[in-house]
Amino acid sequence: MPEKPPPQEITDPEALRLMAHPLRHRIEHELRKGPVNSAKLAAALGLSTGLASYHLRRLARYGFVEEAPELAKGRERWFRAVPGDRRVPPHSRQSGPIRAVVDELARREFADELEGFDRFQRGRDDLDGWSDSLAYSRSTVRMTPAELAEFQEEYIRLLYRYKRAPADTPEGALDVHTRFIAFPIIEEDDTGH
Repeated sequence: MPEKPPPQEITDPEALRLMAHPLRHRIEHELRKGPVNSAKLAAALGLSTGLASYHLRRLARYGFVEEAPELAKGRERWFRAVPGDRRVPPHSRQSGPIRAVVDELARREFADELEGFDRFQRGRDDLDGWSDSLAYSRSTVRMTPAELAEFQEEYIRLLYRYKRAPADTPEGALDVHTRFIAFPIIEEDDTGH
C-alpha cells in the first residue's frame, strides 16, 4: 500500500489548465497501466507521436509525470505517473483566472464521470462478478466547515488504505472510480431566489 503523499496545492493557472485538458484524463488512464513512451501513448490514444510527446513533456514540466530513465533506449524517453494528493486552492483564495479553470475542470470531471457511469450501466452484465458492484450512498449530515474539512481528510486517508501498486493488485481487480462530493444544502429561501 503506497504511503499517502502530503497535499500539494496547485496555484499555477497553467498547471490547472493542463489538469483540465481532456487529453490529460486519457493520458492519466494509460499511465495507471505503467510507464509509457510517446510511441506507446500515441498508439493507445490514436495520437501522433509528436502530440503524445508534447503532452508528456508538459505533464513532466508541472510534476504530474517524470522520466523513467531506466527504461530509456537511445533517444527514446519513457515517463511514469508521479503519485500525488493534488488539490486546488479553496474557493475563497482563488483568483479570477484560477476560478475559471477550476470551474472548467469541475465541469469536465462531472461530464467524464457521467459518461463512465453510463458505460458501466450499459456493460455491467458483461463484467464477471462486477454486475452488483455499484457502491452508492447518499446522506445528509449536519456539520461545521471545520468538520467537513476533517471528514474529507479522513476520506482521503481511507482511499490510501486501499491503494496499491499494479504489481500488488490481485487478479480480477479493476480500477474503481471513487468520488467524494459534499456541499451545504442551500434552500431557496436562504439565497433570496
